[in-house]
Amino acid sequence: MLKRPKILVVGSFMMDLIASAPKAPASGETVIGTDFRTAPGGKGANQAVQCARLGAEVVMAGQVGDDAFGKEMLETAARAGVDVSHVQKDPDKSSGVGHILLEVTERGTQNRITVVPGANYSTTVEQVAWLKDEIGRFDMVMLQLEIPMEVNMAVAKYAKAAGVPVMLNPAPAAALPEELLRCVTYLSPNEHEAAAIAGLPLRADESGVSKDDVEAVSAVLRSRGVENVIITLGENGSSAAGPGGIDYTPCVRMPQVKDPTAAGDSFVASFCTAHAAGLPRAQALAFAGHAAAITVSRMGAMPSLPTMEEVQALLREREYREVYLAELDALR
Repeated sequence: MLKRPKILVVGSFMMDLIASAPKAPASGETVIGTDFRTAPGGKGANQAVQCARLGAEVVMAGQVGDDAFGKEMLETAARAGVDVSHVQKDPDKSSGVGHILLEVTERGTQNRITVVPGANYSTTVEQVAWLKDEIGRFDMVMLQLEIPMEVNMAVAKYAKAAGVPVMLNPAPAAALPEELLRCVTYLSPNEHEAAAIAGLPLRADESGVSKDDVEAVSAVLRSRGVENVIITLGENGSSAAGPGGIDYTPCVRMPQVKDPTAAGDSFVASFCTAHAAGLPRAQALAFAGHAAAITVSRMGAMPSLPTMEEVQALLREREYREVYLAELDALR
């Protein structure tokens, strides 16, 4: 029987400013857009909201500015069921902002993102010191790279000392201290981040993925102390390398891709929720793939994240019978 997991997310809040256009402008060029909207986001907040919508008990730690964007983001996360009582407000910094350009063509949608961290980067180790004594009550800790590295390091050390598994989503890509990697149970980069961190090529396109490259990159990352490496490969699905070898999970395709912005956040959070609830790794990865597929078929970051009922409906529609559909009802 699956359990309702307790998940801690330490990470960022970003207000996404989303512009759509038929092409991305070149240097010095102006392009007429077709749509504009705002949506609460940030990798940490996206992942926290996704976990909550799937039935997890979620606590979020981070920081926003004392402004309208900060207020809206906290209210949105709280409505989704996230405990935001440990989120601080910085009166001297603006809330983080993500400027997202969606290039929408007949071939699909591609995104380009510029992040202005704002208050996220003024988060301090002292603000998360309470976790040293409290982190042991969680089933999973989730981290990303839109807050200071020293904060991630402190939280990861607390978790490792308490025997709590840590998921690090290394986005945006950055150099990762060896000490941090040794505290990480699951590292989940996309193919570009994985190649950058490992310092090796990882070739993937619509016709397939180079399994030799995937295995080489995964081996390098695991050699640095990470127990499990899960690489998202876009249209090529995902790979998962661990002590038992490497497995591949195919992409779940949708009729239309509207906005891929939060796909990685949905995938990582859905995997963590399902796996911490008790699903085996392979089933948790399949579950995550279906959740991410729903996310890319919608606009916005947080608004696109699906509920448990929606993921179950897609699993049934695609006749995926290996996931324990009846037991997932317990997480609603």
